[in-house]
Amino acid sequence: MITQAPTIDQILTQALSGQALTPDAGVLLLEQTDPSAWSDIQQAADQMRQDLVGDTVTYVVNRNINFTNICEQHCNFCAFRRDADQEGAYWLTEAQILEKAADARQRGATEICMQGGLNLEAKLEGQSLPYYVRLVKTLKASFPEIHLHAFSPQEIEFIAREDRRSFTDVISALSEAGVDSMPGTAAEILDDQVRRVLCPEKIDTATWLEVVSAAHQLGVPTTSTMLSGHIETPAQQIGHLERLRSHQQKMQSQGNIGFSEFVLLPYVGQDAPPALRRRVGRDQPTLEEVLHLTAVARLFLGRWMVNHQPSWVKLGVQGAAQALQWGCNDIGGTLMEEHITTMAGAQGGTCLSESELQNAIKAIDRPYRQRTTLYGWVA
Repeated sequence: MITQAPTIDQILTQALSGQALTPDAGVLLLEQTDPSAWSDIQQAADQMRQDLVGDTVTYVVNRNINFTNICEQHCNFCAFRRDADQEGAYWLTEAQILEKAADARQRGATEICMQGGLNLEAKLEGQSLPYYVRLVKTLKASFPEIHLHAFSPQEIEFIAREDRRSFTDVISALSEAGVDSMPGTAAEILDDQVRRVLCPEKIDTATWLEVVSAAHQLGVPTTSTMLSGHIETPAQQIGHLERLRSHQQKMQSQGNIGFSEFVLLPYVGQDAPPALRRRVGRDQPTLEEVLHLTAVARLFLGRWMVNHQPSWVKLGVQGAAQALQWGCNDIGGTLMEEHITTMAGAQGGTCLSESELQNAIKAIDRPYRQRTTLYGWVA
């Protein structure tokens, strides 16, 4: 007996009723090209957002500190990394990092987000972990009230590999030093076929999930991300979302926060290495494609991933505001500076003031409120 595939209306009804969509249903939503179908998907995603978190759009006042761009790896999409002796390479001193943190506090930041390249010179007494621990302790000693959101799964793997320690040991040491949560970057697409092209030196899918699982088991929340719109297929996009959802379901069943949010990061390739640009054939996906994927991600991740955020650095503030009508409930942070995406050719800027974020939200006639990193309210 042949089972008839569900219609788009049936899939959207299932999602809004709280059911987990199948991967086939997710792919079917992504493969729609009819404008009326896109409109229905957008409306369903917006309705799910309203059902789960209401109409208030949140934002965080934070500062990004990319403390070094010296990196042992050579990811094909990255225009940020440098060799130590290459023009444009940098490695911030502790004094420079403290100066940036002081400026962030002066400007009302409640969070510092710190990530960097995999710098083989970042060692004390032949070990990497003491350098990172000292960096965290130095920051926390001067700014104990600021939430430190730091070090991607790739950085955790790098430290563990260099020092021959377990992921749990590394994360425990950093957490005890003062790391409050971790970015869920380095995920790119959680599909090893794609990763072999985009970032062959990076951790594989299983390792990325192992690192975030270790963090979550220790009570350290992370964000989750997806770098999209390069060489991956709709099935691979849904496979990525399925891995995130499955992990989040497991963590929540154990009483863990797990992922605090999902952030879609559209590929920006204007200044990416030529080999990848030729293969992709474009600088980045269109805004319409990004919005469609934003909506499908909201519907597929469902009630297990409450908070969704666009990237105003990649989309521009107006594009990010549009994403708030396609399933997102948060517009991100002020950042104050940003290098990784900007060096890839993004035109969205590196800093937005609170008032600029608020005005973008007001333009779509929605209320706004400042949040903490973990989505509590700032008085």
